Amino acid sequence: MNFFTHFGRYLLMIKGMMSRPENTKLYWKEFMHQCSEIGVGSLGIVSIISIFMGAVSTVQTAYQLVSPLIPLTTIAQIVRDTVILEFAPTLVCIVLAGVVGSKIASELGNMRVSEQIDALEIMGINTKTYLIMPKIAAAILMIPLLVILAMVLGIYGGRLAGTAAGILSTDTFDKGLMDNFKAYNVFFSLMKAYTFAFIISSIPAYYGYYVKGGSLEIGRSSTSSVVVSCVMILLADYVLAALLL
Repeated sequence: MNFFTHFGRYLLMIKGMMSRPENTKLYWKEFMHQCSEIGVGSLGIVSIISIFMGAVSTVQTAYQLVSPLIPLTTIAQIVRDTVILEFAPTLVCIVLAGVVGSKIASELGNMRVSEQIDALEIMGINTKTYLIMPKIAAAILMIPLLVILAMVLGIYGGRLAGTAAGILSTDTFDKGLMDNFKAYNVFFSLMKAYTFAFIISSIPAYYGYYVKGGSLEIGRSSTSSVVVSCVMILLADYVLAALLL
């Protein structure tokens, strides 16, 4: 019954934020602020993870392909498809669930505990629309862009590691990148990115918005939001793969 209570309240929260903004200029300013916080603020960690993710994929793939009958271009194909299909959207979004999700949950939780949300509601402001909608909209816009960046940097990191370790030349790697490339893989990865972006932003927003208690409960709700977001990302990953592949 506890699950259905949370799920019903979550749906009501999503429904409640779908209303006309009272002040469009104010909402736009909050939206741009969230875009900066979510997108620009996560550039560093996404870039580092992506480069090393691609580099490790190249080295480990070369270690496993020991047969001389397999061409070296196969390494680039495997790295490309692995980065695009799984590593860039799923691994990056799980990291963002911890970075972005915990920030959203703790920010809203602090506003709830300090009664700032109650003050906004007394002023006649729809707090669900003003506080939650810009965060979800910014995440849906910025996280797919971060995933695209992760794809590019992941493949580049694999190319760099392959050349530095003497596994294969840049020309061989580039030839492997072009062989049997399917544009649908990029579309599938972006579908996952949009789905994960909604999960990363909406679930922590729910836990932060409805937190009760003090600073201890804020920490607990932030942790719970990250755990639930990661589980839902993995579940959605499986469902999307089963439906679209």
